[in-house]
Amino acid sequence: MHIRRSSGTPRLRLKHGSPKARVNGELGFFRRSIQKQIEYRCLRDGKCLVIRLNRNRCQYCRFKKCLAVGMSRDCKYEMLSNNRAAFPATIRASASSQPASPEDPEAASSTAETVESQRIWLWQQFATRVTPSVQRVVEFAKRVPGFCDLSQDDQLILIKVGFFEVWLSHISKMTTDSSMTFEDGTYITRQQMELMYEPDFVSALMQFTSSLNAHQLTDAELGLFSGAVLLGERAGLNDVKAVQRLQDRLLEALRVQTSRNHNATGGEATSAAGCASISGVSQRIPELRALGARHANLLDWFRRNWTKLKLPPLFAEIFDIPKCEEDLQ
Repeated sequence: MHIRRSSGTPRLRLKHGSPKARVNGELGFFRRSIQKQIEYRCLRDGKCLVIRLNRNRCQYCRFKKCLAVGMSRDCKYEMLSNNRAAFPATIRASASSQPASPEDPEAASSTAETVESQRIWLWQQFATRVTPSVQRVVEFAKRVPGFCDLSQDDQLILIKVGFFEVWLSHISKMTTDSSMTFEDGTYITRQQMELMYEPDFVSALMQFTSSLNAHQLTDAELGLFSGAVLLGERAGLNDVKAVQRLQDRLLEALRVQTSRNHNATGGEATSAAGCASISGVSQRIPELRALGARHANLLDWFRRNWTKLKLPPLFAEIFDIPKCEEDLQ
């Protein structure tokens, strides 16, 4: 993982909804629960998905999640700004304690155990940089017309199953045939991604982003495309027809927006190009869906070997990677 640093970069100030604020919110909830000795009950099976979108829905599972990420009933917690050890720290890269970069010549002849260690380390770095996008995708989903009218169960299914596909749509403009750049300016090389996943999958991923970028979508068009991707048919949905109607509306809006942009320059040839463009963009959706399915299957190794990993809780949650023994029950 390569990190670009710029001098004189100002520190971000704490804003409502920032990661630090959200962690402090969970600490406050946990502290109040302990002090008041509140006993919660889950109306389901004790396995509710707890993210910011619905964290007040089931206090039992929210409290359970606090315990799962390391909060103790016997400890006194201060706000995160004063006690950064409240949550387990993610593994940080250092030349002295981490395996060599996969691009190091010595790594080519390393043992299978070393390769696995490199793979785990890369995944931990990758997960740390992808995790902030989970909240951004949630906020994006809440702004999609009609999304919040769906049941919360359907909202959660769409976000959880569709996260990777929406995220890849958003990051496509920062992906080339040789690397993928994250929003914080760091980037991962194609060789590193091939070590994390499989060369065939990475090739398909790069081919998709190249095809999507070839359409030269505007930000508005990409937003409509991402919304249509989010509202795909997923297993477990309660109201499939409602989701389909919302997706159809977004695809129609994308068609109108694309045609309008192409027609702005005038000419029949331009109009024909606009029709071809929307048809081509629509074809990217099943391609992306297939990538999402392959990505989910490739994560099976991590689900089986979760004890070797130290991933951000939200990343593990969105991809169904266990964090503790209770997650396996």
